[in-house]
Amino acid sequence: MAVINPKSVKVNVTTGTGVDIEWDDGHKTHYGFQWLRDACPCATCTEERNNHNRKPGEPPKPAATLLPMYKEPAKPKEAKPVGKYALSFTWNDGHAAGIYSWDYLRELCQCEECRAKVGA
Repeated sequence: MAVINPKSVKVNVTTGTGVDIEWDDGHKTHYGFQWLRDACPCATCTEERNNHNRKPGEPPKPAATLLPMYKEPAKPKEAKPVGKYALSFTWNDGHAAGIYSWDYLRELCQCEECRAKVGA
């Protein structure tokens, strides 16, 4: 399969709406910040998801407590490129270990067309 790179990347930190990527093949993808945080590709987050049988982007199940605790929505404090192959975020919860490669993001595209292809 040919390598597909982004033609444009918009990280909408100010509006809090997420990341918009237009790929060089014309495909367009939107990723919400909460989805990205729940899909963090770092080893710690991947292990935690695997231990709880969650897919990337799937939120953790809430703890069984009497009253749910308020959790601030995920939002990056900082977003920066990693070379020419990825993005990294410093999240408002202090987490900063994930490197989101273009391949990883394209593989997990959340548009209707791509979700239909994988039967999600």
